[in-house]
Amino acid sequence: MADYREAPLASRPKTLDPNEYFNVSPDQRRAEEDRAALRANLKRQYQMQLNNPLRKELIEDPALTRWVYARANPYSTFRPTFKTSLLGAMFGVVPLFVLYYVFKTDRDRKEEQIKAGTLIRKFSLTT
Repeated sequence: MADYREAPLASRPKTLDPNEYFNVSPDQRRAEEDRAALRANLKRQYQMQLNNPLRKELIEDPALTRWVYARANPYSTFRPTFKTSLLGAMFGVVPLFVLYYVFKTDRDRKEEQIKAGTLIRKFSLTT
């Protein structure tokens, strides 16, 4: 840990910050150990269900169920923010105006060339 150099554009990870890593109170350390034990117990129960050779039923994974529900219903949890509004305008409204401007100016330029008689048209049956 002594030879760790911080990146210029990133902060130091919490696990490598000596103030956060070494100066942890006993209560906080005990709470972290309790959470780790709970996670390990849940993982062990899930692995025992998954690897049971006599299993006949489907194993329900609540995290996977929540993820599938969130993917199927994205609009119930959507919150309009400045970023989402800006992205919606950039990808929904701006391209329409840009295409309108490009087609309109091209059509006006061709019309002016036709009126002036300077447009050279090649022979084509489709246009």
